[in-house]
Amino acid sequence: MKFNKPQWSWIFYDWANSGYGIIVTTAVLPVYFKAIAQSNGVSAANATAYWGYANSIGTLLVSILAPVLGALADYPKAKKRMLNIFSMVGMLMTLGLSLAPTSAWKWLLGIYILSIIGYSGGNLFYDSFLTDVATDQEMDRISSYGYGFGYLGGVLAFILFLVLQLTSGFGQLSSYGVARWSFVLAAVWWIIFYIPLLKNVRQVYALKPNAHPVASSFKRVWSTLKHIKKYQAAAWFLVAYFFYIDGVDTIFTMATSIGMDMGITTTTLMLVLLVVQLVAFPFSILYGWIARKTSTRTGILIGIVIYLGICLYALRLESVTDFWILAVLVGTSQGGIQALSRSYFGRLIPKQSGSEFFGFYNILGKFSAVMGPVLVGIVTQMTGKSTIGAASLSVLFLIGLVIFLALPHLSEKRS
Repeated sequence: MKFNKPQWSWIFYDWANSGYGIIVTTAVLPVYFKAIAQSNGVSAANATAYWGYANSIGTLLVSILAPVLGALADYPKAKKRMLNIFSMVGMLMTLGLSLAPTSAWKWLLGIYILSIIGYSGGNLFYDSFLTDVATDQEMDRISSYGYGFGYLGGVLAFILFLVLQLTSGFGQLSSYGVARWSFVLAAVWWIIFYIPLLKNVRQVYALKPNAHPVASSFKRVWSTLKHIKKYQAAAWFLVAYFFYIDGVDTIFTMATSIGMDMGITTTTLMLVLLVVQLVAFPFSILYGWIARKTSTRTGILIGIVIYLGICLYALRLESVTDFWILAVLVGTSQGGIQALSRSYFGRLIPKQSGSEFFGFYNILGKFSAVMGPVLVGIVTQMTGKSTIGAASLSVLFLIGLVIFLALPHLSEKRS
């Protein structure tokens, strides 16, 4: 299967904002913010708390509004306009992170919250464009390539950052200067690779124009919730997705803490993060191939079963080698299960209301990130072992698996 220009352009949006995901949210800004805050008299505990609050506020705002924003985007030409607005906010605020003075840690946090809103909102409309660039038969492969190239783009952006860091900006920058220029790198990366989507992707499916789109969007969301029985397969899939994607996200976010508990150095953990991204690139694409040769359902089931195995393997974590094996296993299925979940949902929903439904998909994906960390925290405190806490996530995968198995089989014609 060859991809056309709109499809490649859609795929490269995942590449475009991957620099933000790995540089801003994961590797650099958490450390930079904590250093800035503490240098201004904020305690380490409070700095960590403020960082958590900022992440929650930004994510929560987009999640609550996601269905209505999605419904609004279902009108003619609105989806591209909404994607442009949120992406521009994300890009400008990422650039703004580099301009905040080191004495203004509150400003830095505020700018970061706005960047989260831009990033998360942009992803909502990007996901919903899948139904515009792909037929039902193409969705698995295109969605998988999106995730795969997103991981590859993240690796390349991260390598550029590492060059900047290891050379201290070729001898010209302090550690703070390196951090600031890494934010510029993430913003420029996003801007450059967004251009293809901006030029080549257009909204194919839309509702009829409406004189009062905002009021109508609220009514449509309420109507969808009232008549949810009409969309039983999509609704039950979202319930299954809520549980298993919670496990997926939690394993990734808690891996660093578990590694530190095992005495693994920060440098090694950074290297592990890089390798996970590298492994995820080909395996995300492989999941698309598996779905095409068998079915999307089979691909998702394989991903859930592998994650169950990861949870059980966590029980025997003792050495750095064990941690590396666990990380590679995560890399094999992290992108694949997310890619196929997106394409599976895309085939369940009415195309003309795709953005509204992806709004619900977005909110379930975001809210799922609450339960897993709490479960790991409670079990870890009860047992005194974070590895047992990680293993407890198997419960979430089992619940998701049982619900997903009960869903009807999709009619999947393969070319």
